[in-house]
Amino acid sequence: MADTLKGLKIGYALTGSFCTFERSLKQASILAGMGAELIPIMSETASTLSTRFGTPEENIHKLQEICHREVITDISMAEPIGPKNMTDLMIVAPCTSNTAAKLANGITDSAVVH
Repeated sequence: MADTLKGLKIGYALTGSFCTFERSLKQASILAGMGAELIPIMSETASTLSTRFGTPEENIHKLQEICHREVITDISMAEPIGPKNMTDLMIVAPCTSNTAAKLANGITDSAVVH
């Protein structure tokens, strides 16, 4: 099962539903353990706000540890994802209703929704 997803490039994005970060990061770890290459992305809100669920630095560090690469945290860092065909699929977990609405309406104003 360790190589079930070997070769699959997954953009793994977190938005501001902070109370679900722990569960989301657990799923990211499972995907990485199955051999997927994860490209970590956090919305500007998720990567800058301190909450009772952790500081931005702690959350970024956890995601970097799982993905073994720098977390994309702004639009300029995220811009190459599409044109360079960097992912096979994108997972947005958690996906806030605000992010879902932006995706549905084609609004591009964050690292996750670009």
